[in-house]
Amino acid sequence: MTEKRRKLLTTTFKFLVSALLLYFIFTKIELTDVVQVLATAKPQWLVLALLLFVLSKVLNAFRLNLFFHTIAAPLTQVSNLKLYLLGMFYNLFLPGGIGGDAYKGYIIRKKFQTGTKRVVAVLLLDRLNGMLFIMIYALLLVGFLPHPLLHPWKGIILAIIPLGIFVFWWITKKGFGYTLPVFWKACGYSAALQGLQLLSVLCIMRSLSIEDQIVGYLFIFMISSIVSVIPLTIGGIGSREVTFLYGAKWLGLAADTAVGISFVFFLITALVSLFGIGYHFKKPVLETS
Repeated sequence: MTEKRRKLLTTTFKFLVSALLLYFIFTKIELTDVVQVLATAKPQWLVLALLLFVLSKVLNAFRLNLFFHTIAAPLTQVSNLKLYLLGMFYNLFLPGGIGGDAYKGYIIRKKFQTGTKRVVAVLLLDRLNGMLFIMIYALLLVGFLPHPLLHPWKGIILAIIPLGIFVFWWITKKGFGYTLPVFWKACGYSAALQGLQLLSVLCIMRSLSIEDQIVGYLFIFMISSIVSVIPLTIGGIGSREVTFLYGAKWLGLAADTAVGISFVFFLITALVSLFGIGYHFKKPVLETS
């Protein structure tokens, strides 16, 4: 199979999965109900949500640059931000072509002559570091959920947090010791950026006049962030909404409101990612510090 045909099939598959998931969602809830929820959005809170999301992505790029520096790829923060924004554009708008991470890895390896294994390793560690703190925030939110099935397990669930951090630190030390000097700083970036994304979602909920069961919606958002990483859909569209739909039903929340939150967050992500299109036509010049 040629590379061009493979990319076309990948794109087609992702579009089909996203379309099927969205179709399934709207067999469970009325589209008009979701539209009515979105129509009530207060723009000032959406602007704040957008700004918080942008700031979270800046910290995300800073975290990745920490890992680049450990493999002798000392990008300036400005160059790294440009490359990161281009990667966001590729991830969302060119899903069947070269992915954002693959492109960043290719450019870094080509410019700095770093080994392929190390480039792949730091890209993976950057993602795993982020996933670790998504799970940590999700586990912390569990402590505030009133669901009766969770009460007997809350102590054990919270105990998983320090264990998870230790296990990830140990894996980093044993397998990727050259990145250990930036481990805790990367964790700090992850904690901050995930906190900013939670605040962004809080602003989205405020814009939609959601005042009850806040923790439940935030918990579902964190779980949906994990699910959306699975590369089966276009930018997580469909998979995130399905997670919100079933999470809302499990926690007794309004399903149409939950899906509305998900749609708004996706639109914010798409808007920010679209700004990377300029670097698609004029590739950023990478400068070193």
